[in-house]
Amino acid sequence: MSARDTAPTSLRGHPDPRVAAVVAFFEDLSPADLDRLDRVYCEDAFFKDPFNEVRGTAAIRRIFAHMYAQLQTPHFVVEHAVVEGHTCFVDWQFRFRAARLGPQEQVVRGASRLDFDPASGKVRLHRDYWDAAEELYAKLPLLGALMRWLRRRGSADPS
Repeated sequence: MSARDTAPTSLRGHPDPRVAAVVAFFEDLSPADLDRLDRVYCEDAFFKDPFNEVRGTAAIRRIFAHMYAQLQTPHFVVEHAVVEGHTCFVDWQFRFRAARLGPQEQVVRGASRLDFDPASGKVRLHRDYWDAAEELYAKLPLLGALMRWLRRRGSADPS
């Protein structure tokens, strides 16, 4: 059975209750929720993003705790979800402020693959896909200039 929802505001009401629960959890995520990761993740869940590769809710909790320690007002906005069986792909925006990047809100766009455990409906695999070079490194003062230069050099249309 497949489901696709294109309206970001309606994803909390997604027809697949697993997707609705995950969307609500991440869009409402706060430091107080970190001790409740077991509501959406299996105890031995696997998590991977461009900086981390861990297994287990304790390790996943450390990743999110680090996020809250390093950034101001981090939050997720889930825009779309596609479900096929026990696998879901979502695309999202991660919004935050970071003192070293200036006062404006930063936006990282990415997507996640979520595999749900058939018995519990909880996430057993969470794999984030986003371009750290474009979405993060290019925004850093010194590294950004180098990243823009490399992009121009590698582009078929350097304009």
